[in-house]
Amino acid sequence: QVRLVESGGGLVQTGDSLRLSCAASGRAFSSNAKAWFRQAPGKEREFVAAIDWNGSMTAYERSLKGRFTISRDNAKNTVNLQMNSLKPEDTAVYYCAASNRATEERTGVMWWTNWGQGTQVTVSS
Repeated sequence: QVRLVESGGGLVQTGDSLRLSCAASGRAFSSNAKAWFRQAPGKEREFVAAIDWNGSMTAYERSLKGRFTISRDNAKNTVNLQMNSLKPEDTAVYYCAASNRATEERTGVMWWTNWGQGTQVTVSS
């Protein structure tokens, strides 16, 4: 099915910015909704942001809206997550996910069918 590979993670300081990228292959990239999730040590995987097939609709975890921005470039088969004003509590493995639907507004992990291996983001205090 869809293969996803995340990149762009690293070690940064509080207040810094990072831009994560997700490269996709397999089924036509433009036909699927995409999302970012994250999982911190000892915590459940949580929803970060999602974007529909053509980028016309986006959804964010309420507490992150304004700091994080999701975007996609179907011509390049990529989905990006711009993260600004990073905090230590943003430290987590960030995962790119794909839905089998063109539009997916549900935030539960169960509704997203394909996952990348994740990229580590560490924010020092």
